Amino acid sequence: MAATAAARPLVSVVNVESEVAEGGNDAIPLPDVLKACIRPDIVEFVHANMAKNKRQPYAVSKKAGHQTSAESWGTGRAVSRIPRVAGGGTHRAGQGAFGNMCRGGRMFAPTKIWRKWHRKINLNQKRHAVVSALAASAIPALVMARGHRIESVPELPLVLSDGVEGVEKTSAALKVLKKVGAFADVEKAKKSQSIRAGKGKMRNRRYVSRKGPLIVYATEGAKLVKAFRNIPGVEIACVDRLNLLKLAPGGHLGRFIIWTKSAFEKLDSTFGGFEKESLQKKGYVLPRAKMVNSDLARIVNSDEIQSVVKPINREIQRKPLKKNPLKNLGALLKLNPHAKTARRMALLADEQRAKAKQEKLDKKRKEPKADKDAIKAAGKSWYKTMVSDSDYTEFENFSKWLGVTQ
Repeated sequence: MAATAAARPLVSVVNVESEVAEGGNDAIPLPDVLKACIRPDIVEFVHANMAKNKRQPYAVSKKAGHQTSAESWGTGRAVSRIPRVAGGGTHRAGQGAFGNMCRGGRMFAPTKIWRKWHRKINLNQKRHAVVSALAASAIPALVMARGHRIESVPELPLVLSDGVEGVEKTSAALKVLKKVGAFADVEKAKKSQSIRAGKGKMRNRRYVSRKGPLIVYATEGAKLVKAFRNIPGVEIACVDRLNLLKLAPGGHLGRFIIWTKSAFEKLDSTFGGFEKESLQKKGYVLPRAKMVNSDLARIVNSDEIQSVVKPINREIQRKPLKKNPLKNLGALLKLNPHAKTARRMALLADEQRAKAKQEKLDKKRKEPKADKDAIKAAGKSWYKTMVSDSDYTEFENFSKWLGVTQ
């Protein structure tokens, strides 16, 4: 995602000392940090790890669930081997204890205070994340997408004259916000206050609300800190100590930032440029984008690219379907022209074999009837001979079955 704020190289300074807020004659060049590439992935990663560094250790009591005398009954009593409370005469006696599945037992894997609560973050990554958050704050689309009401703001980034650092009263601070059109965002934050969901409402963090504008100043001990700090949703930060948790709350890019002129001018020395090192951060230069113009469609369709690329090939070359020669006769004949003759010869041989078999069967079926009668008579005479030659007198059942008497 490339920053589009670089389209306007100069930023006008809004004069808040006059009755009506209007751009002064002076204009300041846009710092390089607001032209840097925007990396939401780095911002989300760094924000998630930074947010863990404010946590306080918590754990359950070491004794929880074990403040009873219990011992297993062992095997042989048709009950589980979980430790059981000793004694009698009460409901508690014989109940399971200690286990995480037992009523009144300890939790599974009790929490300990030596958990790894805090995270170390690479310094260069933290700097890249801050730079990305600052660059996103200069793009109106991203600021509005985050939910800030900037319809009445004259321009973004919004830079005020240094006179705003001398504001002492909150009433005067509200007048400044109304002059520059930022009061709508404050109203949105004020109206959004609601009771927190969950147990946090019982732990001294009862209310939640949306974020309003972030005021960035340059002079240490400026009076505007006390003037703006009591306005709902408004936060204050020094340009020398910009915090990602304020620049991208929740890891979401596009915080509405109001700069003082001196703070805006100090950005170049604080973060340096693309080729010039920062004066405050040793050895740090701004990260370069992989692509200067991220509009890939525009690059591909440009005349410079289209003049050297190959023309579109409209001809469709379809590869022929490979046929199986064992199933397809045409494919087989291409590989073996003799296959046609071999198959014809095989068919003729089958035909001759079937014809010979049929002739043999017909010949058998047309035998003379006299021969059949002679064969039948010979069979009957043989059967009678067999019966007469056998002695079945001792077996009455066999004699009845054969139908003979001897």
